[in-house]
Parts: sequence; C-alpha cells; structure tokens
Amino acid sequence: MSKALDEVLRQEVDKRRTFAIISHPDAGKTTLTEKLLLFGGAIREAGSVKARKASKHATSDWMEIEKQRGISVTSSVMQFDYKGHRINILDTPGHQDFSEDTYRTLTAADSAVMLIDVAKGVEAQTVKLFQVCAKRGIPIFTFINKLDREGRNPFELMEEIESVLGIRSVPMNWPIGSGRELCGVYDRMKNQVELFQGDDHSHIEVKKVSDYNDPAIREMAGEYLHDQLCQDVELLDVAGDPFDYEKVRRGELTPVFFGSAVNNFGVQTFLENFLELAPKPEPRQSTAGLVEPTNEKFSGYIFKIQANMNPAHRDRIAFLRVCSGKFERGMAVKHVRVGKEIKLSQPQQFLAQDRDIVAEAYPGDIIGLFDPGIFRIGDSLSQGSEIVFDELPTFSPEIFAKVTVKNALKHKQYQKGIDQLTEEGTIQVFNTVSFDDTILGVVGQLQFEVFEYRMKGEYGVDVQLQRVPYQFARWIIDDKIDPSKFRINSLLVKDKKDNYVVLFENEYAMRTAMEKNPTAKFLETAP
Repeated sequence: MSKALDEVLRQEVDKRRTFAIISHPDAGKTTLTEKLLLFGGAIREAGSVKARKASKHATSDWMEIEKQRGISVTSSVMQFDYKGHRINILDTPGHQDFSEDTYRTLTAADSAVMLIDVAKGVEAQTVKLFQVCAKRGIPIFTFINKLDREGRNPFELMEEIESVLGIRSVPMNWPIGSGRELCGVYDRMKNQVELFQGDDHSHIEVKKVSDYNDPAIREMAGEYLHDQLCQDVELLDVAGDPFDYEKVRRGELTPVFFGSAVNNFGVQTFLENFLELAPKPEPRQSTAGLVEPTNEKFSGYIFKIQANMNPAHRDRIAFLRVCSGKFERGMAVKHVRVGKEIKLSQPQQFLAQDRDIVAEAYPGDIIGLFDPGIFRIGDSLSQGSEIVFDELPTFSPEIFAKVTVKNALKHKQYQKGIDQLTEEGTIQVFNTVSFDDTILGVVGQLQFEVFEYRMKGEYGVDVQLQRVPYQFARWIIDDKIDPSKFRINSLLVKDKKDNYVVLFENEYAMRTAMEKNPTAKFLETAP
C-alpha cells in the first residue's frame, strides 16, 4: 500500500463517527435525528413528527406501516457531513416490539446516544437497549430531552441513571430553570450559556461567561434561577464525578447534555461535543484476531437484511458495516460463508428512503448491497484473507404463536415470505419436534402485526396466528435429549439451524426442567 493511500485511509477513518440513538418510544428520538440531519444540511426542513396524517413524514420513517402508526419500525441508516466529520446515524426503532432488529443494529455502532425524557426518566426499553451497549463496552452519551416541559429534578435523573443502569454520569451542561421557567443551559466545560428562545432557534445564541457566578447570568436569568444554578453547580463540582475521557471510552461514565430537540435547543452544542469525544471506528474482533480499520484490505459484515425497501421493485437490501480498507463500487470480494468471489456492483448509501449509488466507502460507513438471496445476517465479506467477524447474537423471544396459511394453494409464497422475514430478523421460526407445527417467536406483539401486514402486502398471503401460552425460549445442549421430559408446561421445538429449543410457559416450568436435566445446558441465545 502506498504511503499516500495509507494516509488517505487514516484520514477517512479519523473523521468518521458511527452511532446509534437508543431510547424508549416517545422520548423524541426521531425529532433529534431530524435536527441532527438539519445541521448537516442533509434535509432542508425537519418533518413534523406530530402531523403524521399530513403528507409530510419524518425522513427516517419509510415503511407504509410506520407512516400509519407514527413510529419507527425498522432501523434506518442516515449519513451526513458536519464540520469535517462524516457521520453515520443508525436510527433504531424505539418501540419495544422491535428489539431484535434494534439489538443487532447496535453491533454496527461505535457509540450510542441515549435519549431520556426529562419527565419520565429511564424507561423500560432504554434499559434493554443500554444493556446491549454495555455488554459491548461502547461509549454512551446521554441527551436529556424536552427540557422546555415540566420535568424531574436533574439530580434525581442522574441518580436514576446510576441506580437503574449502573453507569456514572457527568453533566457537561446544566439547565438554568426548566419547563415554563427555562432560561438556558450553562456549559460547564466551555463556560458559556446557550439561551433558550422558545420556538425560534433558527439562530442559536451563545454567550461567553467567566464562570457560573458571572453577573451576566443573573441579568439574563434573574436572582432565583441564578442562585439555584450556583448551588447546583457547586454541588456538582464538589460531589459529582469529574470528566474522565478514558472512562467514557470504556463505557463506564456517560457525559450528560440537557436540551429540547423539538425547539432545536442544546442540539448543536451536543453534536459538537459528541463529535469531539466519540470514538472513530475501532478494530473489530474476528477469527483472525483484531482487524484494524486502517488495514489496506477491505472487510465488512452484514448486520441487517431488509426486503422490499422499494415496493415498486420488490428488492432486498443487505446492510453492510465496513470494518477495514476502502470499499469501491464493482470490487470483487470473498463471500466467506459460501466460499465464492462476488462482485459488489450496486452499492447504495442512505438518507432514510433516499438512496444514492455509492462509488466508495470507508470503515464506519454503512452501505446497502443488492441481495439476490445470497446474504444472511452475520455474513462476512473480505478481500484476500478469509476474515470471519464474531457472530451476531440472536435474542430470546418472549411471545409465541402458531402460524397457518389460510389458502393452502399459496404455500410457496408463504414459505418464501417466512424465509425472507426470518432472515431479516422480523421473526424467529421454530418447528415442533413431535408434530409438524410452525411456531413464530418475537420480542413484542407489534412484530406479529408487522409480519401479518407484510405477508399480505408483499407476498399476497393471508396468515392466521394463534397465540400459544409460552413466555421463555431456552436453547438446550445435551448429549441425549428426551422429548418425554418436556411435555408439561413446555414444548420441544427446533430452530432454523436444527438446534433444540424448549419453550416454557413460566419460570417454574423452566426451573423444574433444569432440575430434571442436570447435565443439560439451557442457553438464552442460540449456541
């Protein structure tokens, strides 16, 4: 590799930031994404997320069912440039029913932005998503949103982040007032105040101050709010955690920012701090050891497959995270699982539903590859050596239903739909061992609705779902599996790779089975 090419690759890696936004539904994630895109000039006008009935929809929601429901159902990818950085946002569905797809998308991120509603604090879905990030040890940045509404005490929210999520926090800025009394935020690191200007934040007003005692703040905020700010920041200085870059990098400390995405307040400050602190693309684990992003040979892996992104063309797109080297349109790469050379001729990059053919991409970038049915989630592609990246985890479903096709003549289309939606990760499919039933497993009820909707809309098949009373799935590993031991409050099935799985009605049934099978291993995820 020539020195010049080596330097170009290093520069491209250094300027990239690839992150996911995680939150509970309604915390304002789609709004924050839109405002970030606005700063990058990627969109001229942020879509009004409230006015879903109108023709204007949020840029990051593309599927018909999303427009009807007003929620993000699938994970979309958006890319834009801002002040010398190339930013890739993985917009993960906040709705609890789309956890599986969301979880997998998090494996393609180098850091995460955790969005918390100032009134509601840390909610259930945020906890689940946080745990996936924490397992990978990726840096987490927190944006406490909706500061212009009445909410909880900031100290209370910080305490909750620590007690519920087990991560320490360091506020980078601090609110001056809140709700109707919101006046601005004081930046602890840069000694400046960003003023709150109600709905009109087309121009962001920032004033430099000497510190939080500066009389200029008293003039802007009034006596009461300034006294409150001084007390709060003094307490933080004495008792709070100091900022520690290494702890942030290891995912042990989260920098906290306050703002209001809908008013565009605090968003630019957050973005600029985030770009300074967030990591560039990191080395990735593989069978060949750590793969450095600056390695001259291209490599990457598929973390998501999405069918029918363009209903007019019935296409399938495989989302690939570039891990090393330079990607070039038309390049030949090794599809490691299949053992064949393939040509990547129609790569695409995304601004939600808008797609452009991409000529080149670098580590940290996400590209869409046209998939004629050759890719699976977790597939590795590489130039030269056969690199296989660590397998993506599957997650244990919590809701199950028996599925049947209403019209037996449509069996072929039904099978195609089931296969494709399983590969995408919309559903998990199990077949009973003793009789020929197909059981679907999902993490949340809405996934069943999406499954039915897409089977009918995209494959022309009406299906019938009949809920079955199981709550837990455990993959079982044993030398000799005796089906007769799983007849009471449980069901023995096989997954698509023919691994044995037991579905249990309740925790008692699961504990009993474990006691009766002391030599067996019961795993929460597929082996």
